[in-house]
Amino acid sequence: MSQISRILTSIATGIFASNAVAGPLAEGAALPSISQKNQENQSIKLAEAGATGYLLVYFYPKSDTPGCTKQACSLRDSYAALTEKGVKILGVSTDSVKAQKAFKDKYKLPFDLLADEDGAVVTAFGVPKTLGFAKRQAFLFKDGKLVWRDLSAATEQQAADVLKVVSAKA
Repeated sequence: MSQISRILTSIATGIFASNAVAGPLAEGAALPSISQKNQENQSIKLAEAGATGYLLVYFYPKSDTPGCTKQACSLRDSYAALTEKGVKILGVSTDSVKAQKAFKDKYKLPFDLLADEDGAVVTAFGVPKTLGFAKRQAFLFKDGKLVWRDLSAATEQQAADVLKVVSAKA
């Protein structure tokens, strides 16, 4: 195999392979002690954000795309019911701070969006990536411990799924 063929094969493998991480967090796992910038370029410490009460950390591939918008708007539209149950929300994608800000502003999302450009949060949660985009998944923590995960998270049903879980655990 020529040097160029090996280089091209290596590049293609890197582009199309999922990230090489262990599997997703298991129920009972502690909220990863990691920080990331939100849409305002402020550092959010996940372990602090989820130390008490419920914290939903949901992953989506790309801001302002049809499925991701349905998922975010589902949570926006049920935000009052979710916060009444004590649920805080953080959305995560590999988009830039600027893209997250534009997405939040366009759809009037009442929760923070993390700009995981370096993939640190995606990796800490064991979320697969394809072509640099995180797979749609959701993780619900209570008092810093994982109590529920959805490894094939819904789009327009995301809020209903979370509310069902929280109600069952009450």
